[in-house]
Amino acid sequence: DTLWDLAIAEVEKRENSDDGKLVEVWEKSVLVMGNKNGGKTTIILRCLEREENPKPTLALEYTFGRRATRHNAPKDVAHFWELGGGTSLLELIRIPITSNSIRSFSVVLVLDLSKPNELWTTMEKLLQVTRNHVNKILNKLEKTNPEVATEIKQRMQNNLQRDHPDYELIDPFPVPLVIIGSKYDIFIEFDSEMRKIISKTLRFVSHYYGASLVFTSKSEGLLVKARILINHLAFGYDKSKFVSVDHSKPLFIPAGLDSLSQIGPPPASDSDIGKIRANTPLELWKKVFEITFPPKSFCDLQDTKDPAQDLQYAEHEVDVMRAQKKQ
Repeated sequence: DTLWDLAIAEVEKRENSDDGKLVEVWEKSVLVMGNKNGGKTTIILRCLEREENPKPTLALEYTFGRRATRHNAPKDVAHFWELGGGTSLLELIRIPITSNSIRSFSVVLVLDLSKPNELWTTMEKLLQVTRNHVNKILNKLEKTNPEVATEIKQRMQNNLQRDHPDYELIDPFPVPLVIIGSKYDIFIEFDSEMRKIISKTLRFVSHYYGASLVFTSKSEGLLVKARILINHLAFGYDKSKFVSVDHSKPLFIPAGLDSLSQIGPPPASDSDIGKIRANTPLELWKKVFEITFPPKSFCDLQDTKDPAQDLQYAEHEVDVMRAQKKQ
């Protein structure tokens, strides 16, 4: 049999299983992005239960995971894309996020808690570019497939119950979003006031975007919590109802379970807030955050090594040809 014959037979088998009922195979896509060296690869490997040592990510990398929901059923597939290089390779998000994948797409943003001066800049750049790209796709879909566009928008509005006091005040991200604060083991050594400012700010941002928030580190106990949220996106596992908002402990807040009244005002004195000019609540929080943690100008590309010189990508025939061409 050719590969096509086998594929056709497999599809027919799936369609005829369960007494003629069509078995739907779950396929989701998750894009993981965030700070350079922030622990993105480690988080993906733990979600897929792979015991591998993480390697530095070059550009955009792809892997996948499979899970069987019940005995003898086809396995659900989750596609994991990882964007390397921090904020330097944002153009590449156009590859995984397309009009075909948008319906089952979600984003995981990994922020390095040990680098608070880079935190807001990284978050703002990555979310802004992703949001603009997703909105472009949705605008196209409104003309070509309005039902799908409406379904996606409706789903994001449903993340927050209509009777939630903040329903009119937030601006949900157009696709499901999980924000992960990594390197909690370093963050816990910070001064308690600094920790409080970072925690409150991330709580506000997550709530404003209708996102889930979790703090994690290399410890197994904390990685399990990040896995719960990512497995919900990737395989549709139940979303946890557990909530931890205590700033002296690792945060864990599934989407829609926080509120502006619980988060409180931005962490600054009334006189300081009075002097700040901001058009939106998000801008106000940004300016207050940057009083304590002024943004550091950094270039994600500065220490990018030439992948052609990296031994892990060595291919004898290709390298010989390259050397010949160079000569």
